[in-house]
Formats: sequence, C-alpha cells, structure tokens
Amino acid sequence: MLFSTKVISASGNLMLNICDHELVGKTFQSGNTKVKINPNYYAERDVDEHEAKNLLEKCTSVNMIGEKTISLATSLGIGSEKGVKRIEGIPFLIVFKI
Repeated sequence: MLFSTKVISASGNLMLNICDHELVGKTFQSGNTKVKINPNYYAERDVDEHEAKNLLEKCTSVNMIGEKTISLATSLGIGSEKGVKRIEGIPFLIVFKI
C-alpha cells in the first residue's frame, strides 16, 4: 500500500500532507467546496505503510485525504472519525497536535 506525502518544515514544526496514492491528481467537489489533490502539495515522495506511520507520529500537524490514510492515522490515535469530513465520499481530516 502506497501513500503520497510531502513534509514541510517551518518554525520548528513539521507539517505532513499525506493521501492515498491513487487520489493524486484528482479533484473532488461538493457545493462550493472543491479539493484538488495537487501533486505539488501531496506527492513529493511515495512511501509504504511503515514510513507513513513514522511520518504521522513525528509530524506536528497533518493534512490527510483518503480512506487508507485516515484509517491508518486513526488506528495510531491521530485524529478521530468525528472530525472527518467528506467530499464526494472521499474523507479528509486535518489534525494539529498540541
């Protein structure tokens, strides 16, 4: 299972953009809300599940999209199903660790 990722370091924080690999390049819309899974934002590097877990655990904020990605994150205790929103059935979640 592959995940597409990009890590951004700023002011001592690590932000992870991560999504299910097969979603890269797709656009989803619901009403006025539109989400494009831009390769420049999400696909700097493809990683396996083990590396995705490491990134999810060490980053201070996570922007995630996709069933597999969110399932992995919530299984690690990162985020909650209660916070998940959906666009065209595709789940997305943003988590800030405090």
